[in-house]
Amino acid sequence: MIGFVERLLGGRGVEWKTLGEIAEIGTGNSNRQDENENGEYPFFVRSKTVLKSNTYKFDEAAIIIPGEGGVGEIFHFIDGKYALHQRAYRIHIITKNLEPKFVYYVMLNDFKNYILNRSVNATVTSIRKPMLENFTIPIPPLDVQTEIVRILDKFTALTAEHSMRKKQYQYYRDKLLSFGDEVEWKTLGDVANYEQPTKYLVKSTVYNDNYKTPVLTAGKTFILGFTDETNGIYKASENPVIIFDDFTTANKWVDFDFKAKSSAMKMITSKDENKYLLRFIYFWLNTLPQENNTDHKRQWISNFANKKIPLPPLSEQKRIVAILDKFETLTNSITEGLPKEIELRQKQYEYYREQLLDFDHNN
Repeated sequence: MIGFVERLLGGRGVEWKTLGEIAEIGTGNSNRQDENENGEYPFFVRSKTVLKSNTYKFDEAAIIIPGEGGVGEIFHFIDGKYALHQRAYRIHIITKNLEPKFVYYVMLNDFKNYILNRSVNATVTSIRKPMLENFTIPIPPLDVQTEIVRILDKFTALTAEHSMRKKQYQYYRDKLLSFGDEVEWKTLGDVANYEQPTKYLVKSTVYNDNYKTPVLTAGKTFILGFTDETNGIYKASENPVIIFDDFTTANKWVDFDFKAKSSAMKMITSKDENKYLLRFIYFWLNTLPQENNTDHKRQWISNFANKKIPLPPLSEQKRIVAILDKFETLTNSITEGLPKEIELRQKQYEYYREQLLDFDHNN
């Protein structure tokens, strides 16, 4: 089967050159004290965060990478005026018929492996200029470069939109759940029950995707795997629950049957769903700032059960939940909304990325 790039090439060849042959490579001259949060120009340092500066050194299209820290992980693309830290590299393409953004995407996909393959260690802490100069870039015809950039830009824009909508959701969630003395306040311990997970703990960690029941954690992983155990299943499909990690305070809303992995998990339910909507409690719980549990003590009884939650009338709780449910579906749902589109685009992106990595050196 002929691949996408081969079809675009239409029999035309691909040239290979090193970055040293096609680009001007150097570092900046700014330090962190040159930062000004109200500055007009982007200031690239050695992190993913882009700062601001009142002055600029360069006005060009360039690829920015740190010389130390985040090697192979951090890439920026800029087209315009910017300031640059003295330990960050700029790669400015000086060859005609070469799209700088194309080089950026090639580096994004290939550079980390290139560095690691030339290192005796599992990690690389710094980059030297010769490493950059010797990195090779495939150079297909300009129209092929442009088409690949168009596809990958589209995916990147969609991801940025998702990030923006997530921030919007968090902003409106916090606004909707901000109350004063006009409503009743009670402690979480007054409105919510907790249950230890002991009888729901999975006995075997031999998981298989063909098994029926998910095994959950309240952390980022969420679904650890699937078990064939049939006893001790929490029936959240009948009565949804908040699972709460008693050490990290991470929490998840669950409305499907499951088993638990950790004894540190607590199951949180409402004491009276006709007064205290559990879904409202869940949304409010996630407005609380993340806390550092330095003494590693269990958090629900010692801390969270004593936190005060605002309790507007049930009708108002339902109205707020309905609004936030719609917003969450758009921003977070796996099967609906923007994340589903991103998942589809991710597959498309990975397909094109594979093609980028598949240029033939002998072409």
